[in-house]
Amino acid sequence: MSAPAYKRILLKLSGEALMGDDSYGINREVIERIVAEIAEVVRLGVEVAIVIGGGNIFRGVAPAAAGMDRATADYMGMLATVMNAMALQDAMKRAGLDCRVQSALSLEQVAEPFIRGKALRYLEDGKVVIFAAGIGSPFFTTDTAAALRGVEMSADVVIKATKVDGVYTADPKKDPKATRYQSLCFDEAISRNLKVMDATALTLCRDQKLPIIVFSIFKAGALKRVVMGESEGTLVRCD
Repeated sequence: MSAPAYKRILLKLSGEALMGDDSYGINREVIERIVAEIAEVVRLGVEVAIVIGGGNIFRGVAPAAAGMDRATADYMGMLATVMNAMALQDAMKRAGLDCRVQSALSLEQVAEPFIRGKALRYLEDGKVVIFAAGIGSPFFTTDTAAALRGVEMSADVVIKATKVDGVYTADPKKDPKATRYQSLCFDEAISRNLKVMDATALTLCRDQKLPIIVFSIFKAGALKRVVMGESEGTLVRCD
């Protein structure tokens, strides 16, 4: 079998991916299936770091957060990512994966603090590292956290797992004529506001020459195909 195209990846998982078809929360079957996809990649010898979102949990309290101070709401969202990281870690342990959670917020009872050198050693030892609480500051998305951690971990690529199998010219649910990009450059993604990631994340990846691949986590075997360098999803590349 051919070798993986990437040695170290940063996988961005949205919180919404964990809830499946539920209104909010964590769907056990979905999280176990996602972990199985990750385990398949780990067995190839690929080093895996993960940034997890919190939308699935925050969605449940969003009505109460309406009108709330933005910074306070963002900190609540960060705490939701920690809950998701703990659930993901538990599922990984049950699947036989060695995993560590590092948090950008100080929560020593449930997660290690983010320490770059320690995270790098974990990856080199074959452990999966889950980064929780974004970058630890309000007003920044978990997309930006994924870009930042990807650069800090010297990842070969940022892989964004979504419910859609790539980046389209328009919303495929609303426009039947929308077509999927196989690849595009960062400047095009930014200028056309294609919603790959937020502009801060895209600009950071562009400036650091860190490619992004957007794919559907719900397609069986898709993550492995991405890691093996097969045509899957959309590649956002440098010029």
